[in-house]
Amino acid sequence: MVEHRISLNEQRLGAVMAVLGGCGARRVLDLGCSTGNLLRSLLAERQFEQIVGMDVSHRALEIAADRLHLERLPPMQRQRITLMQGSLGYRDQRLAGFDAAAVVEVIEHLDEPRLAAFERVLFEFARPKTVVVTTPNVEYNVRFETLPAGKFRHQDHRFEWTRPQFQAWAENVARRFNYAVRFAPIGPDDPVVGSPTQMAVFTQQS
Repeated sequence: MVEHRISLNEQRLGAVMAVLGGCGARRVLDLGCSTGNLLRSLLAERQFEQIVGMDVSHRALEIAADRLHLERLPPMQRQRITLMQGSLGYRDQRLAGFDAAAVVEVIEHLDEPRLAAFERVLFEFARPKTVVVTTPNVEYNVRFETLPAGKFRHQDHRFEWTRPQFQAWAENVARRFNYAVRFAPIGPDDPVVGSPTQMAVFTQQS
């Protein structure tokens, strides 16, 4: 991955954890949890009493369980975390009732026509009070010397958005589902092309 040179993943996880901690969440979803990087950080913080990691990949969940040493956790710790297989394209009752959801570097792996289903699954049906979404800023790609022009950062990415594209999408979602949204850069903030990762924080409106 071209991003490793600047430890962008650590900065990304730190920014997401700051939002989740700051909003007072106790029950947290990690949607598209992959092999468990964010889950490890959540487990380390006692604030988070119920942690659910969901991914479409059984193999990723197996790796996450192994990396988190779930079988060896003390009972009280083990009760805090659940891993489950599921798709972000289908309504899932198991996702309801959470304080916050993190969707970290996930949406760009979805085909754009499937985003509408994801939006309803998360913002209409699950409706966590806070949602954190991060995605690459394609404008920054020119700063990665090892990335050929016109190529995405990962072969599985279906799209990578500019800052105006991401903000337009997020503002539309917020408007339709009664959330407020704010944006923050993650990583070095270049005066011309912005930061490598862009983050949107959605807050449910009463």
